[in-house]
Amino acid sequence: TLLCNDGYASLNSGLVHEPLWSAEYLTRVSVQAASGIGRTTNIFHADSRLPDGDGAELSDYRRSGYDRGHMTPSGDAASEEAQQQTFTLSNVVPQTAALNEGIWTGVEMAVRHLAQRDGAIYVVTGPAFRDSTQGIGRNVLVPSSTWKAVYDPQSGGAGVYVCNNNDAPTCDIVSVTTLIHAVGIDPFPSLPTEVKAHVLELPEPEASPYRPRHGRSFENQM
Repeated sequence: TLLCNDGYASLNSGLVHEPLWSAEYLTRVSVQAASGIGRTTNIFHADSRLPDGDGAELSDYRRSGYDRGHMTPSGDAASEEAQQQTFTLSNVVPQTAALNEGIWTGVEMAVRHLAQRDGAIYVVTGPAFRDSTQGIGRNVLVPSSTWKAVYDPQSGGAGVYVCNNNDAPTCDIVSVTTLIHAVGIDPFPSLPTEVKAHVLELPEPEASPYRPRHGRSFENQM
């Protein structure tokens, strides 16, 4: 089910009961607006727009041991209403606390600063399910990793952060082509093949304010 919101669009899967991707156009102006708002809510909610049984419920995450990890971050939302919409479970996947509060937050921070530096970028975020067998609640599948694809029109390049979803998460930066081969999703279908094959030198994840920076490293996670 394709869902449109004020600040992002997402595609929800009734098979895994979570989004397959969440896409946004992140600009310097929207990042500045989001920074001025701060966090105004922390209330997650099920998405009533989905067909019965297709979406996750709050009870699926309760006592699961996993965080409700945003795909489009609440920190990217340029209005209070847009921020509230990021807390729908159709924008959430199960993430370990170590990932969600650690290097994944650092990736989100780095991407926002990239948008501020270059003016505007396209961002698509989603889960990967390589050998995933564990579910929570009513079979909300736990991703093996989560990824964030970035296209920067100023440089004309694209790249993808991939972070594994465990208690000692690390990240890698790969090409869009590698992502397509791994998950079967093309985040930027209109880009030329050569752009997808080349890895844009994305900024390194920043230090999360929630977790110490030690133990961070880059290695292949796809």
